[in-house]
Amino acid sequence: MDGSRSLVCPVLVGRDDLLDLADRRIREVLDGSGRFLLLAGEAGVGKTRLLGAIERRAAAAGFRTARGGAYPSDLQVAAAVLIDLGRAMARSVAMEAVGRRLGDRLDDREPSTGDAHRRRRLLTLDVAEILAEAALDGPAMLSLEDLHWSDDLTLEVLEALARRVAERPILVVGTYRSDELFPRVPMRDWRARLIAQRLAEEVRLARLTPADTATMTTLLIETGLPAARDIAEAVHARTDGIPLHVEELLAALAATGGLDGVGAVRHAGVPDTVEDAIVARLEPRSVAARELARAGAVIGRAFDLDLLAAVVETETDRLSAPLAELADHFVLLPTSSPGRYGFRHGLICDTIYDAIPEPERRRLHGRTADAAAGTDVGTDAFLALHYERAHRRDEAFTAALRGAENATAISSHGTAHELYAAALRTAREELPAVDRARLLEGLAASAAATDRNVLAAEAYEGARASFLEAGDGLAAAALVAPFVAVRHLLGVGLDERAAALRSALGEIAAPPTLHQVPSEPASDRVRARLLAALAAAYMLDRRLDESASFATEARRLASLSGDAATERNAATTLGACLVFGGRMDEGWDLLEQVIAGSRAEHLEAEAARGYRMIGSSASVLVEYPRAERWLREGIDFAERVDLWNHRHYMAAHLAHVLWATGSWDAAAEIARQALADGRGGITTRITALHVLGYVALGRDRLDEARGILGEAHELGQRMGELQRLSPALWGLAEVALATGDPIEAVRLAEEGLTASASVADAAYLFPFVVTGTRAHIAQGEPQAARRWIARVEPSLVARGIPGTLVALDHARGLLALADAATGQARQWLAAAAAGWQDRGRAWEGAWATLDLARAHLRSNQRTDAARVASVAVDAAKRLGAPAIEAAAGDVLTSARRGQPAELWAPLTTREFEVARLVADGLTNPAIAVNLGVAPKTVAAHVEHILAKLAVGRRAEIATWVASIPVLHSRDHGVDREE
Repeated sequence: MDGSRSLVCPVLVGRDDLLDLADRRIREVLDGSGRFLLLAGEAGVGKTRLLGAIERRAAAAGFRTARGGAYPSDLQVAAAVLIDLGRAMARSVAMEAVGRRLGDRLDDREPSTGDAHRRRRLLTLDVAEILAEAALDGPAMLSLEDLHWSDDLTLEVLEALARRVAERPILVVGTYRSDELFPRVPMRDWRARLIAQRLAEEVRLARLTPADTATMTTLLIETGLPAARDIAEAVHARTDGIPLHVEELLAALAATGGLDGVGAVRHAGVPDTVEDAIVARLEPRSVAARELARAGAVIGRAFDLDLLAAVVETETDRLSAPLAELADHFVLLPTSSPGRYGFRHGLICDTIYDAIPEPERRRLHGRTADAAAGTDVGTDAFLALHYERAHRRDEAFTAALRGAENATAISSHGTAHELYAAALRTAREELPAVDRARLLEGLAASAAATDRNVLAAEAYEGARASFLEAGDGLAAAALVAPFVAVRHLLGVGLDERAAALRSALGEIAAPPTLHQVPSEPASDRVRARLLAALAAAYMLDRRLDESASFATEARRLASLSGDAATERNAATTLGACLVFGGRMDEGWDLLEQVIAGSRAEHLEAEAARGYRMIGSSASVLVEYPRAERWLREGIDFAERVDLWNHRHYMAAHLAHVLWATGSWDAAAEIARQALADGRGGITTRITALHVLGYVALGRDRLDEARGILGEAHELGQRMGELQRLSPALWGLAEVALATGDPIEAVRLAEEGLTASASVADAAYLFPFVVTGTRAHIAQGEPQAARRWIARVEPSLVARGIPGTLVALDHARGLLALADAATGQARQWLAAAAAGWQDRGRAWEGAWATLDLARAHLRSNQRTDAARVASVAVDAAKRLGAPAIEAAAGDVLTSARRGQPAELWAPLTTREFEVARLVADGLTNPAIAVNLGVAPKTVAAHVEHILAKLAVGRRAEIATWVASIPVLHSRDHGVDREE
């Protein structure tokens, strides 16, 4: 596979412990105690990269550095590594003299007569002494790369040097490939002596862990998001965590179309750079060894000796020599299981497999399947793969279908998906329509479970068409419910989904009456599923009454027809309706019963949906401890049963909980991962975008927040569901406030109220209560704020959801503060600050604390103002919220210095409101009508304004108003008491 460019990871991943060790050794050398360090590891594991990092750290600590290296041919060249090192030293100003001396001595111009052994010994000692002198004028680091290719003289010199380093400020670091220490390689015994005599210290570079491979993949693909878990796992499986192979594989993928899914990773060809090295290693091996390697590559990454012997048609005792040859040259390695071998890494297996001619490959696959059938090795998945690659379609189809059904039964949906796809590939053209429909249905269900929603939708459509072709309308109608669920995840709106479900219901005969025993249990079962799906569709749009009605009827029919799964699903929907309708204890109990009952009955999809619903509902309803408990348990459950759409969606909601409770870094990390993982579900994407937008807002990255929330808003509008639309609207309203645009904030708050009012919602409305109040006050219109609170209050009170009612206290406190009723303001705001803290809502809680500090300042209670403002500063620092911290700092400064913080001092907010209306040219009676007060009150306000501003005419009031800058959003409309 030819890659057109190289990728190099910008960060040394997974080596922090080794860098820490290097730092310690550098400090010890600086203290006068030299060290000899060997870095060991297989090819591509990152020895050179680590050596370079150590060199840079040593240079930063004041070391002089030089590096020499060996090459494959250097086993035949005396002192090749040292010659290369000497030339490098000679090119360095600081080491030039030592480098020249080293080069001269290695030329060895002495006569060749006399005692050869004595001359060799003197040369060894002299060169070792010259190398040690590199540290005479200060600390030095000598790097020696690829010592596995060193000759005897080099190793003798380095052994002599190792006996001297402890007395000099010198760090010697050598690298070698642990997979190149074949029998009779000179370094093999040399290394053992140095380690045994404590003359050198060896550290081995391990392969990267799956987590480190994921990090490296993230850094290399440069999407701004973490690598999706399934892609990172596939990269690790192909490369075994060898950094060079990760880089080469991703570079090759980038050159041939990009990383567009797990399949691209699994089926990518081996990069040329890796393939050439593997071919070069295998070519010199014996014919028997190469034959064994080919057979093993066909069997798979690891194999049993008995199976290998059967495939090559040889007795097991005759395999010993070729197996030992392959093991000695690190092509194969024994596994932890006796009698079992595996390739050293996956790309070796892939390279050997790709080089096998197609006829031989088919023959070996057929032998493998025949030998494995009836044994523990011969699972259905194993046999299906080998029969298919042997082009034995009927046998492949039978094994794949049987394996898919078994995998589905144990909730191994990923395996089931691959096997259903294999069954469809190998099915005969003349397969009956009903059988093809069942295959497509299985493929669709496994695709939906693993978040492949586009494929799932296509497969459901194909299955429905095949059932109709077969004349089974009932089975075709039954598929509409899961098909609609997948379409929801792809962003299709309620009207289209509900129409499809109603149409399917119309295809079924009329249902039995309430007290009638059903005469057609099959049709009743389908009808129950369609009604349950209709209930879910309306619940997702928060049309709770319609949803509860459909869910109740679905539960009744499901119970009559003995469909426990549908009954659980409908109960989950009903539980969500109850909690969002304010009947929270009843709803939580029902949802918990669904989870417990579904798990007991092994209804795993229903249990996962129960977890999803209770966790996400609690997340929205400000029940954060409940949400976190069920979301974490649900994520763990969904992972274990391979239900990845549920898992990713719950992860996005867990991120929301962490944001709400103030763990913003963790929230952003989980949201980014959910965004990367949840490629198949728009609901996961929208929720994760909300979280990332909120974090950006809190961190004062306002352009970023606007962009992220704008995308979420666009997706939410497309779906038309309140829960997808409203959170983005609120975030954008907060961004508008933060950027000094209260008019836009009011507009967005009104849009949020309109969306909630259509379904009598309170759960998504409550954040707008405070935001809308702030926005009106920021425009100098407390009367409008009063009207706003009066409009939103009935919905919150009617639902009675405890976590939402705190918003009313907060809004009333802000309004009282704007009206200069500071006593009431302190009471309301103290209640709000305590309420938000009790609910765990960090964002509003920090602002409420700041607002309370301002109320104390307005009351001239400067000690209390400073105390509360300090609390707000600390809260903002914990959150990493610079805007709140700066605003709280301003209040703290004002409280300590006695300086007013308001822009319109010496007027009160009400006086400023009157002054603005005067500036707009309104008469006193017109102002009275606008504000809903008596004309006498307006006249008194005007007199006070004229007196405070020391002016005599209304025109002068207008001039003063024009001089007041637009309120900065961070002040959020706070006024000064008279």
